[in-house]
Amino acid sequence: MTAGWFITFEGGEGSGKSTQAKRLADRLTAAGHAVTVTREPGGSPFAERLRAIILDPNLEKHSPLAEALLFASARADHLEQVIRPALAAGHVVICDRFSDSTRVYQGYAGRVEPRLLEALELIIVQHTKPDLTIVVDIPAEIGLARAALRLNPSPAAQAPSEKIPKQPRGLLADRFESRGLDFHKKLREGFLEIARLEPQRCVVVDGQSSPDDVARNVFAAVESRLFTEAR
Repeated sequence: MTAGWFITFEGGEGSGKSTQAKRLADRLTAAGHAVTVTREPGGSPFAERLRAIILDPNLEKHSPLAEALLFASARADHLEQVIRPALAAGHVVICDRFSDSTRVYQGYAGRVEPRLLEALELIIVQHTKPDLTIVVDIPAEIGLARAALRLNPSPAAQAPSEKIPKQPRGLLADRFESRGLDFHKKLREGFLEIARLEPQRCVVVDGQSSPDDVARNVFAAVESRLFTEAR
């Protein structure tokens, strides 16, 4: 059985990457590909338990390094239980976030030493690196406004220009959505920097376009970067 393709989606909060991951999966499935859709943190039963801890808005204060280690534990199980078996079976694996999010959230924004994150990635990820990473890019202000609207679909949450609350009303925002605007601007810078440094793997897609336009651009990247090479 030919090994499958590993595609990851990255981007800030409210970028629409989760929606685009699902749309890509639906299109590839309709075209006859075997597709496994998963996410991080989470994706396997053990990793989902850790996800609930990591994203708990009431979690006790802890260091970015401790946070990175929690993500690494979840990723190790996710890779072993879900991603590697699916790739070995020839599936296209589409993952909503992967190791680039650790590099950005805990590294660029959290200031964990890059060498520590590199060592974790070497141990945990090993050879299972994405074949293609789609970075769905939007300004932090717009992403946070979208996240607020998702949690509290009221007229007051619809204007991107309004001051973004530290924590949207209604349903609780997770620990990352509820952080300040400067933190989220740093996340955007981090994802764009990774894409700049690794253009052979990463494609940046404008998340401000309509969902249909974003989906077309995502599929064009997949078609040109992966399936054209496979012919």
